[in-house]
Amino acid sequence: MKSSRILVGLVGLSLTVGACAIQDMDMPEAAEGAALFNQNCAACHGTDADLAGREVATSAPDLRKITQRHKGAFPRTKVLSQIDGYGRGRVSAEQMPEFGALLEGDLIPVEVDGVFTPTPRPLAALLTYLESIQS
Repeated sequence: MKSSRILVGLVGLSLTVGACAIQDMDMPEAAEGAALFNQNCAACHGTDADLAGREVATSAPDLRKITQRHKGAFPRTKVLSQIDGYGRGRVSAEQMPEFGALLEGDLIPVEVDGVFTPTPRPLAALLTYLESIQS
């Protein structure tokens, strides 16, 4: 009798822990990314990605038009690479700094080109936000 209660308790505990793990792996909401964006990116790209609200004079691109510049498809791989610093291309580190804190934290699976890729949650949050503001 006592062992069956322990077994039921362990099953309940494992279901609870499993549910928490799945919840933690969900993609962040755009609001989480917006807060990170306004903390880390607004100086050059403007508050809420409005270039009129930027603090410094730069030639930063309008991030609300990423999809438009890529023939109607949001380029997740390119955007993630630009933010994390691995895919700079024509943009130097002086123009687009690497934000190390955005590369830390829990990893969550982000779908990139049909493959789920472990991605730091802050980076995934920025991606979600940028996707949400496309015009």
